[in-house]
Amino acid sequence: MSRPLRFVYRHDAAPAWFDAPQVLALAQRAVQAWSPCGVPASVQALPPRTSPAEGDIQIVWTDTGSRGQFGLANVPARTLSLGPGLFRLLRERNPRYPAEQTLQMVLSHEMGHFYGLMAHSRRCVDVMSYYDDGKGQRCTLRDPSAWGSVVEYRSMLPTACDLARCRALNGP
Repeated sequence: MSRPLRFVYRHDAAPAWFDAPQVLALAQRAVQAWSPCGVPASVQALPPRTSPAEGDIQIVWTDTGSRGQFGLANVPARTLSLGPGLFRLLRERNPRYPAEQTLQMVLSHEMGHFYGLMAHSRRCVDVMSYYDDGKGQRCTLRDPSAWGSVVEYRSMLPTACDLARCRALNGP
């Protein structure tokens, strides 16, 4: 990846209850949380009808790009796609659920791939965890016998383990 990383946020097609400054602030919070990794990065809003600069990583809302997920990093295409349809479904099923927490986790996780962390963590608590890969593989809990009996969520921001993996990949 080129350094520094420059993420640009395009608000088109975002669910109505997320406003542009809110999403931009969550993306900036994720970049700030990744900063101890040692890779300089920034996030800026991309004005409507403006093309990104060469090398920019676009954060966009698209069900096609997110492929039925809350988010998907397409590193070669330099896009981080957020899935508006799943966020709508989340709101429909549980209107009181704080969806901005899920959005923070998704942004942090998908940005991690742009920092070079292609492999997911096996620790459930890490933001880079795959949690459940849909093929029978699950992340690791501290107490494996507790699976399903306790609520254990991924961190919304990179953990010390996520940052250590990032530093190991990117050097000093």
